[in-house]
Amino acid sequence: MTAVDEIKSRLDIVEIVSETVKLRRTGKNYIGFCPFHANTRTPAFVVFPDSGTWRCFGQCNEGGDLFGYVMKKEGWDFVETLKHLAERAGVVLEAQTPAKQAAEEQNDRLVGLLEEAVNFYRHHLLQTPAGRPALEYLHKRGMKPETIEAFGLGYAPDAWDACLHYFTAKNYTPDDLLRAGLATERQGGEGVYDRFRNRILFPIRNATGRMSGFGARILNPEDMPKFLNSPQTELFDKGHLLYGLDVARKAIRTQDQVVIVEGYLDVILVHQAGYINVVSPMGTALTEEQLRLLKRFTRRIVLALDADAAGEKATLRGLEVARQAMDHTDVLAFDARGLLRHEARLQADLRVTTLPPGMDPDEVVLRDPAEWGRLIESAKPIVMHVMDTLAAAANLDDPKAKAEVAGQVLPLIEDIPNPVERDAYRQALARLLRVDERALASLRPTAARPPRRQVVGMAPSTKPAKPQVLPAGPVQLALSLERHCLSLLLRQPEVRWSLDRRLQEAGLQRLGVEDFEQADHQAMTRLILASLDQDELDAMHFIHEQTPEALRPLLEDLLKPLAKGEPNIERLLEDLCRSIMRLRQLRINESLNQLRHLQQELQEQGELKLSGYQDLVMQYTQLRDRLDRALRQPGSK
Repeated sequence: MTAVDEIKSRLDIVEIVSETVKLRRTGKNYIGFCPFHANTRTPAFVVFPDSGTWRCFGQCNEGGDLFGYVMKKEGWDFVETLKHLAERAGVVLEAQTPAKQAAEEQNDRLVGLLEEAVNFYRHHLLQTPAGRPALEYLHKRGMKPETIEAFGLGYAPDAWDACLHYFTAKNYTPDDLLRAGLATERQGGEGVYDRFRNRILFPIRNATGRMSGFGARILNPEDMPKFLNSPQTELFDKGHLLYGLDVARKAIRTQDQVVIVEGYLDVILVHQAGYINVVSPMGTALTEEQLRLLKRFTRRIVLALDADAAGEKATLRGLEVARQAMDHTDVLAFDARGLLRHEARLQADLRVTTLPPGMDPDEVVLRDPAEWGRLIESAKPIVMHVMDTLAAAANLDDPKAKAEVAGQVLPLIEDIPNPVERDAYRQALARLLRVDERALASLRPTAARPPRRQVVGMAPSTKPAKPQVLPAGPVQLALSLERHCLSLLLRQPEVRWSLDRRLQEAGLQRLGVEDFEQADHQAMTRLILASLDQDELDAMHFIHEQTPEALRPLLEDLLKPLAKGEPNIERLLEDLCRSIMRLRQLRINESLNQLRHLQQELQEQGELKLSGYQDLVMQYTQLRDRLDRALRQPGSK
């Protein structure tokens, strides 16, 4: 992960924009008046939390990411903005050194090794007699063949060196296997052996689908431990990963909700039943890093706990024991106070649902898939869950029992930053205990509450948002097209003049920084254009000399050999012209979808003054039609 990506993962674009722009929520997005031009009629400035971007559909007709917003607001360049946001996010900026570049290349090699390991273990599961018991076990648990294939499940042979021999024969070293987490060092440091033996293997990928490691489940009940993950490596950090997020992220965005379960099999079988918005923290207590990762996709988070984990003992333990002390428990730890603090810091909506006694999520969906949907719909806020759990185990006719429940719940209520929510929970607790609310007020702590910073427009919402109009696909395609265009431009910067002529002949604007949405891509575009506006140095020499340290990893990545080989100048121009047009077409279609979605949301909220939006839709429709005609012309297909 680059410094830019890490900063974006830690900072919330809505929170930062809200510091200077009054935003109001419409569905999943936020609208307001553009801070960059005078306008008091049509709020045409939109922030999209799911993609971390913003756009002004009015006079500016500009957009970008978090970096682009801060750059435009403060008048800073990319490097100044990078330093400011890095400090705010707590990210340490490191210069690209030969050693660091070598480490990144080594990590790429290890990712390739892990991808090959997926195929190795899959082969042993599906095509060897030794893997048949593992395959039969998965079928017995209710898993279909297509599900096994989709999740890339495998089987590790019952041998100490099967994996080791296979990969050393493919020119990987024992050290490679150690660093990838596929091997373990022998005592005394003399040699290595396979880490996973006679186990079902679950490939674990990060949110973008990049291989990070494996989880492994025993087949022999006498083996220990029951579940074994890859060790901590350069690629695998279980506190920063969530199993299944790579395949669930689109559904999480669309449904504006994520459900957290305990284990791998739970994730897979719930997905198989059609509920795709489910992930697992791999047996550990939830970390704030994992919740921040989820916050990029939704703020509505449901914990689906088994009856034991959600019961009285676990609840009390969660109130008293730090999360770090429960890092190796076998159940998904429920820490009510810790989760409430996460909820407040992240401005999220965390809820809890309890499964039927003695049942896991996979057993619920195999018995009745619709029952799973009902369970998730009935999820309660954390405080209500604790309240009901403690009350169910107490004799509420006993005054001392009432006082004990109140003593457990009131500190949680006091941790909630929103005063309206606090009052509502106190009233609910008073009704539950059948006492006067004034009696509860006398038990409240007398110490002054520390001031809490509120963020405009960020209050957790319990109302399900409408499904997102634009899925993740177009967003990723736009990013890919941006990188491809820059890669082509860097190979032949001077082709920009021919590109501009072709665009203008089609009635389109010349290439500009505004064609790119990501701030680092915009900064690279400015460098390319500047290289052509000077005549002291060769264009590429100028680019290499002027590229700031923060952009050097991007430059090196863009100059890597193309998968289909290096094109000649004519092919490069055709490809670049077509790619720029498609990028614009994609953005215009996205803008039209977003504008129509905003119109619908505002109409449902009783907003009648929509003429400004209708004019914008007409303007974008005309632009789209012009681009469509240009792309249909010979030489543009």
